[in-house]
Amino acid sequence: MEINLDIITACINKERRAEFEMYKLLYRYLMSICMRYTNNEEDAKEKLNLGFTRILFNLEKYRPEVPFKKWVRRIMINILIDEYRKEQKKLKTIEYVEEYTFENSEVNLNEALVQMNVDQIHSLITKLPSASQKVFNLYVIDGFNHREIGDMMNISEGTSKWHLNFSRNKLKEMLASMSITVKLNT
Repeated sequence: MEINLDIITACINKERRAEFEMYKLLYRYLMSICMRYTNNEEDAKEKLNLGFTRILFNLEKYRPEVPFKKWVRRIMINILIDEYRKEQKKLKTIEYVEEYTFENSEVNLNEALVQMNVDQIHSLITKLPSASQKVFNLYVIDGFNHREIGDMMNISEGTSKWHLNFSRNKLKEMLASMSITVKLNT
């Protein structure tokens, strides 16, 4: 791989033929680097193109006293490491979401809800304290907002939000205990 300063200068001047010539000259060298850091040829090609683009964008920063091959190699490795970090971050996010999903008891609650009829759900709501029950019905079933509920019940918006939150948590507890009972009976 021999790249002279004329090709580099032409690439800096955005000459497409020179860019293509540089790509052909660097391809095997960069591909060998990419294959060491990726799982398959398709990923390696993707990373190579990303790296080559970065090389073109940064050609103006190249100093002739540094061997071009070494400079290109450093850029390519930095790209590969950056991409690896992004993938790891993405995998950690996916793992976290999967852990959250599987640890969450809503799956069981949904199973309990499927086995319930309207009367059973209504009976759970009627077990809530009176004010919380009214706020829950007004907000969830009738679609009023907290300001409207506050005005109707002569309470503040904050108190209305508290009652709604309390109702939801209480209903979750009741459903969770029903879910356990349902599981024990099956």
